[in-house]
Amino acid sequence: MTIDIHTHFIPPEFVADARAGRAVDHVALQRRDGREWLVHPQGYSYPLSPEFFDLDAKLREMDRLGIDAAVLSLTPTLFFYWLEAGAAADFCRQANDSLTAFVARSDRLHGIASVPLQQPEAAAGELRRAVRDLGLRGAEIGTTVEQLPLDDRRFDPFFAAAAELDVPVLLHPYYVGTRPNLADFYMTNLTGNPLETCIAASRMILSGCLDRHPALKVILVHAGGFMPYQIGRLDHGFRVRAETNAAVSSPPSSYLRRFWYDTITHASVPLGFLVDLVGPDRVMLGTDLPFDMADVRGREHLSAIGLEPPTLEAVTSGNAMMLFGLDGPPTMKKA
Repeated sequence: MTIDIHTHFIPPEFVADARAGRAVDHVALQRRDGREWLVHPQGYSYPLSPEFFDLDAKLREMDRLGIDAAVLSLTPTLFFYWLEAGAAADFCRQANDSLTAFVARSDRLHGIASVPLQQPEAAAGELRRAVRDLGLRGAEIGTTVEQLPLDDRRFDPFFAAAAELDVPVLLHPYYVGTRPNLADFYMTNLTGNPLETCIAASRMILSGCLDRHPALKVILVHAGGFMPYQIGRLDHGFRVRAETNAAVSSPPSSYLRRFWYDTITHASVPLGFLVDLVGPDRVMLGTDLPFDMADVRGREHLSAIGLEPPTLEAVTSGNAMMLFGLDGPPTMKKA
């Protein structure tokens, strides 16, 4: 069985509002070359693929790619951390209700919640509602909350709630405009996304955040960004720089297995390195569908690195089933 733990959702109600010109944050819908695009007032735009919001289209895509089940999360462009907290909380409640209704229509689909993290106590409350009342399987948050890093202690109530509920938190970089020095060549995404994940994960280690929340389960998308591949540099800094070891007593590499990672490397060699570095029990298949930067060759990359069948099964399904508390194989009703 193959489970995709990194694939995105847009509430159908939000799509309807965008089409009617009344979407949150004035997100607009435009037609370009016969396709619908979502356009953010900050400048970012992307095709509104039906797989974001149409169940039949999503299941057909999964069938075509040989994906048996999927864990859906809100598209990160809709985190809305830049909005007033009350408006963001309202949107998260609506989005989580919509996602719950969407995944209830197929036993091949599961969901994780979005939360208004600019108000951490409200985010903790919404996570509890989403898990206990709606049956969602965890949460997705940004790698920052605008300019605030996740290791800021004001976010401790949210992380404590996730640990108390025993559900994973998936970190996903986000942007709706451009980033300084990365505007050209689509580098805001190509380089900026893995960089943001690297910074967030490094800070969670070096600040002592993971030590403050020893039961917290964190997923790093895009195979951990750049962090796993420069972990030796962090360890060296820990040995020679007082600033680096001020808040932690163990080398950064000892924290690698505090995270879980998806397979999105777009190549087999770095994926093989990641599996060897953190262990196959910490790696799960992900795609990033339906964005054009999706990695739909994950199983091909896994085959190329020559995993034994039980290990391959763990990466493609078993690890996700354990982490998200999923039941056995779905009934596999085709679209």
